[in-house]
Amino acid sequence: MDLDAVRRLAAAVDTTAICDAARDVRVMSPELRCRSANPVLCGPAVTVRCRDDFLGVVQAIETAEPGVVLVVDGGGRETALAGELFARAAINKGLAGIIVDGGYRDLRFVAGCQLPVYSRHVSPKAGSTIVPAQVNTAVVCGGMSISPGDLIIADHNGIIVLDPRTAVASLTAAAAVMVAEAAVIERLDAGASLAEVTNLAEHLELLSRREPSRLRFTV
Repeated sequence: MDLDAVRRLAAAVDTTAICDAARDVRVMSPELRCRSANPVLCGPAVTVRCRDDFLGVVQAIETAEPGVVLVVDGGGRETALAGELFARAAINKGLAGIIVDGGYRDLRFVAGCQLPVYSRHVSPKAGSTIVPAQVNTAVVCGGMSISPGDLIIADHNGIIVLDPRTAVASLTAAAAVMVAEAAVIERLDAGASLAEVTNLAEHLELLSRREPSRLRFTV
């Protein structure tokens, strides 16, 4: 996967278009919420699994390469597995973002920082640091199975996961969706109704006869 090319493609689309274009896309739970000033990220996953102990997060950040997204399987527990110091260290290393299926803390700093940071919970209470973890194994985050190297993309709509082997094709298809939607938006801005830019009447008629149909744009 040419990461630079993928990032260029991803920057031109949003997660909604990707979901429309790639039906096998994995969508993380909306309970993982952006805690920082910037929700937009794109990069391959570096994974670690922790349970009320954040030593593994330290290990993962120390070994991570620039441009990756740290994905922490915290089991959805409330214990904070990272905070301000981790965000600062990730910024220094050039990470693309941090996603913690668990708690995050130090929002006085994190809420204003440009590093994308997502978590399920916010909690002032941190875990212990006595359980070493294995970095880059299969984990579960936001209800989705995540493997090291999976492409993680997030924006204002949420977090999605793509197979790196098909990511370019999915993003290219998403770009086509954006082009089609731009034509529809132009018509709507000119005063058209939804019925005038879709096959709504035909679609309803076919459904009433219990025949297969799909609502689609006609412009």
